[in-house]
Amino acid sequence: MGQAITPTQREVMFEKSDLIVSKTDLKGRITYANATFCDISGYSETEVIGQPHAMIRHPDMPRAVFRLLWDAILAGREIFAYVKNMTKTGDHYWVFAHVTPSFDGARQVTGFHSNRRVPDRAALAKIEPLYRELTRIEAGHKNGKEALAASSAHLSSVIGAKGHDYDRFVFSL
Repeated sequence: MGQAITPTQREVMFEKSDLIVSKTDLKGRITYANATFCDISGYSETEVIGQPHAMIRHPDMPRAVFRLLWDAILAGREIFAYVKNMTKTGDHYWVFAHVTPSFDGARQVTGFHSNRRVPDRAALAKIEPLYRELTRIEAGHKNGKEALAASSAHLSSVIGAKGHDYDRFVFSL
């Protein structure tokens, strides 16, 4: 998509009635984005189609969360997650994402579908410190695999200490 975008500290808010929808292929390349996705992200439909969904990934998002997400959807399971995305201008917006695999007639995963809504602000107040800690752990490792393993282990320990699996943890916030 060109040059790297520098994150700003500005948050973009959207309406509770807004539903951000996108679809991707198996490699995470965008095959569909609704008008709300385009309006909030600041990209046109032609700019996003065929691009990796990670184009809106904010650098504050821990890789461990995306590992959980990909593990779930590749296994054919839905997942919910709080995600901080970045707009074309570097602003950010938080979403509560529901990501599901799409299946063909033989029940083979053919792609992914994501619906995102306005997140609960009280839940964000709980998840943001955890995400900061996870990204700090990741930044403390030079090796990407070690960084991901360390932050994933920390996330698992936090969730386990609460007596939850990931899904119950997210809904407990």
